[in-house]
Amino acid sequence: MNIGELNATARALVAKNRGILAADESSSTIKKRFDTIKLESTEESRRAYREMLFTAPGAQSYISGVILYDETIRQKTKEGVPFPAYLAKAGMIPGIKVDLGAKALPGFPGETITEGLDGLRERFAEYHKLGARFAKWRAVINIDSGIPTRYAIDANAEALARYATLAQEAGIVPIVEPEVLMDGAHPLERCEEVTNLVLDSVFAHLFAARVILEGMILKPNMVIPGKKCPDQASPERIAEATVRTLKRQVPAAVPGIAFLSGGQSPTDATLHLSLMHRLGPLPWGLTFSYGRALQEDALSAWEGKASGFTGGQTALAKRAKLNGLAAVGDYKPAMESTAA
Repeated sequence: MNIGELNATARALVAKNRGILAADESSSTIKKRFDTIKLESTEESRRAYREMLFTAPGAQSYISGVILYDETIRQKTKEGVPFPAYLAKAGMIPGIKVDLGAKALPGFPGETITEGLDGLRERFAEYHKLGARFAKWRAVINIDSGIPTRYAIDANAEALARYATLAQEAGIVPIVEPEVLMDGAHPLERCEEVTNLVLDSVFAHLFAARVILEGMILKPNMVIPGKKCPDQASPERIAEATVRTLKRQVPAAVPGIAFLSGGQSPTDATLHLSLMHRLGPLPWGLTFSYGRALQEDALSAWEGKASGFTGGQTALAKRAKLNGLAAVGDYKPAMESTAA
């Protein structure tokens, strides 16, 4: 483990004006996305879609790294260049999703535990050879009546810490992703309470596992009301609650925080990120690690057709630019209709 290299990679991922493209959808998730444009999900259609995203002119100015799926890290451009090599040459750091998904937590209805630790050391060694320099592991915390329980929070925090130590051992920066879901009818205040509990447990376990905080990235949810909550908080309240929570829980040693979008609309995710930068100096870099919120417009423009290739790339580049502006607090909603 080279702490200097880990820190340099982590800082590059949260560099000014830049953020992360999450293109690590599982085969089942990307099938659902393709269903919306009536496109069959095949190995080739998935490869073509990812190539459309990765090669979008101008996007690399605002995308620092790309999270890949196991299938994708082994695929190539139509010219035969492996995706990790293409990304690295274009100035985007290749990353890899390594968890195997959230499964039901026995004895705890409505709660999950993320699996994938078995054999992870060996998988990390292979992924490093394939070009990955950072990784992602997602824990899922649901809010409902009586949940989350402390046991579920701690079990997921321990798994995140074990993953992070294995990543750093392999010379790979871990993105630690504890996601408090925005499903349900809970208010902003309940999300803030649970997010505080989750982050407190996560950093306690990271510290206990001797994770080098300077060589990791946190990928949290924003503090946001449940989708079914009648009181949908203003963007300003969401930004304030999120920054307040992060300042309480995230050590300044962490180089950066890259938010997940978590089901927000592309415009909402961009606006909330931008507003946070207007709340005074922050001890860590604050940027995006969006999947659907970056890809949604590009997917609609592409439609799986050769004639939509350029339109899809243009849509991704625009969304990346707007989020790059949001990552320094310079985004304004009016830019949605004027940004090239």
